[in-house]
Amino acid sequence: MKVERWDPVAWAPHPWRVSYAQALAIQTSLRERVRFRPLPRRIRLLAATDVAYSRPTHRMYAAVVVVDFPSLEVVETTEAHRRARFPYIPGLFTFRELPPLLGALRRLRRRPDVLLFDGQGLAHPRRFGLACHAGLILDTPSVGCAKSRLVGEHGPLGSERGAFAELVFQGAVVGAAVRTQDGVKPVYVSPGHRADLRSAIDLVLATSPRHRIPEPIRLAHRATTELRQRLDPRTRPPARRDYPDFVPSRA
Repeated sequence: MKVERWDPVAWAPHPWRVSYAQALAIQTSLRERVRFRPLPRRIRLLAATDVAYSRPTHRMYAAVVVVDFPSLEVVETTEAHRRARFPYIPGLFTFRELPPLLGALRRLRRRPDVLLFDGQGLAHPRRFGLACHAGLILDTPSVGCAKSRLVGEHGPLGSERGAFAELVFQGAVVGAAVRTQDGVKPVYVSPGHRADLRSAIDLVLATSPRHRIPEPIRLAHRATTELRQRLDPRTRPPARRDYPDFVPSRA
């Protein structure tokens, strides 16, 4: 059987070395290209991602775990690591995390049908979080599932698994607080690109059979943790802790 592959860096709609103002402008411009529609009815391969930062070595560790759906059995895992090149700025995580993730994604032998991100999609100050940005670049259906809320408010949420409440920001529904297990804290689900809220919620619930966090994201987090533990002891701390991809604003 022929395996379909794709190059995640083939389409580069913008530079990665930018100022704060340029990053905001890129998000505002690209968000108009995001499309919202139900996820594919048939999902065979689902990829989840995670990125970890090591302060001692100033490095980013990225992992992508591809699972069979709906069994959630691991099919493939890829990794990448590089120095941190963009600072931690709320709302601009994509410029920090997506470049190392692209390094791991381009190593995949198979193209996933859907991408699941530990982060925001539409539920973002400019409605263009990591799942939107990455899904658009990769032209792949994508969903954001974050452990904490970045924007918006929601009403009462039932305590049982499957309960959800719409997350409203600036008068529009941008996501939902979702209870993935009875009595646990909710996760915050929002569509990225080529996804809608209802199918995004269904996917998160389907991938969370036992724990609060979807199993593929848990596996990706474990992979980044193990990668950092394996490589950090052999990595020399940098002489300077700078961010070459962040252009300081002119006074």
